[in-house]
Amino acid sequence: MNELTKILPATKPDDWASDQEVRWCPGCGDYAILKAVQRTMPELGARPENTVFVSGIGCSSRFPYYMETYGFHTIHGRAPAVATGVKLANPALDVWIITGDGDGLSIGGNHMLHLLRRNLDVQLLLFNNEIYGLTKGQASPTSRTGTRSPSTPGGSIDAPVKPCAFALGAGARFIARTIDTAQKQMPEVLKRAYRHKGTSFVEIYQNCVVYNDGVFQAFTEKKASPHTQIWLEHGAPMLFAGGTRGLHLNRETLRLEVVEVVDGDVSEVIVHDETNKAIAQMLIDMPFPEFPVAQGVIYCDPAESFDAAMEAQMERATNGKVADFNALLLKGQHWEVSARGGGES
Repeated sequence: MNELTKILPATKPDDWASDQEVRWCPGCGDYAILKAVQRTMPELGARPENTVFVSGIGCSSRFPYYMETYGFHTIHGRAPAVATGVKLANPALDVWIITGDGDGLSIGGNHMLHLLRRNLDVQLLLFNNEIYGLTKGQASPTSRTGTRSPSTPGGSIDAPVKPCAFALGAGARFIARTIDTAQKQMPEVLKRAYRHKGTSFVEIYQNCVVYNDGVFQAFTEKKASPHTQIWLEHGAPMLFAGGTRGLHLNRETLRLEVVEVVDGDVSEVIVHDETNKAIAQMLIDMPFPEFPVAQGVIYCDPAESFDAAMEAQMERATNGKVADFNALLLKGQHWEVSARGGGES
């Protein structure tokens, strides 16, 4: 006789850690992201038996091995397609997609585009280190112009993809950005992403210590970060540098400007409205170092999720109807075959 395994509550970060040895390069930013996710899951009230992590190919895509949940390590770029199938088969599941800038924006760009425009209720974490790490340091879609790598020995001449701009253009309804070392802020971003009903797109700047070490150091270095980063909060003035500087919207040029805040007067500083798509685009496009790098929830404008719409459509289609598989097979044009004399039929 089979015995059912008793499901224990997962209330501690260790309850979400699998028994697999974590195998990333020493110092890799993926360790910090993994710990942040494992620490956040109990705070969400999530359940391992109801949670699925889906990944593609790349360093980041080893993530499902290290979570004590269900998981799929799929093929290059196809994590959104597999996750779509999982979520539509069982909409009650909490589905997380783990991808990288190469996996998600190169071979997987088309799949990601359709996931975002459909607004399936999943959380997508894109680890962006601006390089291909697993395949030994080739330039990726997010690599900066001039990046020297095995695939671009003379320096990349491509214009890099901005992941958040891609997501906004594809129709994403939730876009956020954080950093692997932001261990206080990242869990708050993950919580917001989890609570959002629809596709939650989160870009995470992640340092590759082997092939692109320090690429984000200019704005992630601890002493400089108050002046080089702006953490956004809905309904609050867009302030940084300890509240001594802020962002101002020039009504004539319709462009953002950096202004000094004197004696706490924030009258010239724009208040963050995360439902404003035009301002979200400006925040994403702010050039560094003239402007700080926007972090936190950049855009959030909820709409009906794809899985909720599909469930509603199926309910309408089946309302008052009884399933009859035999009637379905005989529907439409069909033939009856009978034997005749002389062997003819």
